[in-house]
Amino acid sequence: MARLASVRHRMLAEPHLAVVAANISCGAPRDGAHKGPHAIIDSGIFTGIQSQLGWPTTIEYILKDPLKPVKETDPAIEGMKRARDVSESTRLISEHVYRHARQGRFVLTLGGDHSIGIGTVTGISKAIRERFPSRELAVLWIDAHADINTPQTSESGRIHGMPVAFASGLARPSSKGFFGWIKECHQINLRRLVYIGLRDVDQAERVIIAEHGIKAFTMDDVRHHGISKVMDLALEYIGDETPIHVSFDIDSLDPKYAPCTGFPVAAGLSLEEGTHISRRLGESGNLVSMDLVEINPDVASCKLEVTIESGNMVMRSALGVENTNE
Repeated sequence: MARLASVRHRMLAEPHLAVVAANISCGAPRDGAHKGPHAIIDSGIFTGIQSQLGWPTTIEYILKDPLKPVKETDPAIEGMKRARDVSESTRLISEHVYRHARQGRFVLTLGGDHSIGIGTVTGISKAIRERFPSRELAVLWIDAHADINTPQTSESGRIHGMPVAFASGLARPSSKGFFGWIKECHQINLRRLVYIGLRDVDQAERVIIAEHGIKAFTMDDVRHHGISKVMDLALEYIGDETPIHVSFDIDSLDPKYAPCTGFPVAAGLSLEEGTHISRRLGESGNLVSMDLVEINPDVASCKLEVTIESGNMVMRSALGVENTNE
């Protein structure tokens, strides 16, 4: 059974849930994350959410034929692998997300690998600038990884480790035009970015975070302060009356709760901590959009149903529909 939390959704113009299935995994080296959206939708979560919220719900897939990782045949472009595919896919995601967000709907994007964040963050940011000219979008990045490498600092060249850099303008379009669709109106202010759950961060990313004064709560911080205090600090830092987008990577959770993901990292958030984050964001009244990414049904011998239910609980909590057994 579920119950409705007290969520005001004061930043939305209409009670409408737009689900965008970003079924791509071309930003990552491992196959399977493009199947995540279908697995989530097939779980029946949105039937339950729609009945509880009473909102119209639309579901649309970005690509009819998902772009999957393939054996590399083209050389990396300026340090990026599959730049053409990821640039085009994220452009489509950005346009879909923007169209719904501009109408003031709640946009829930399902990944896919975390390169989709280039599309979601830029689409939401552009819409918020137009809907609220005097405000800036805040982004909470809930992840074991910082995803803020640039093509120059990345050791792997995989763009799923670069979405924050592209969405903020730290990474620039390539000389061949890839990611040239990202304009200033799409970009976020790094002073409105908050990380929670970090525990596997490259040295180059640590330098970027320090140089730009980005607010980052590692798992050590969560253990020291407790998740409730961390959320107090995060929301205080963002400020009231600030539209919020949360990008939730399932690998932010401990592998006990999310085994079916491509890059699990031990000692992560508990499921209770993950749902606490999303619940607090929903209850703020400022949450306008959300990503849930990196559920990978192709990970061998993992418990997919456990991972799906963890992701579903996180999404329900953000929308104000919570499990009583949480």
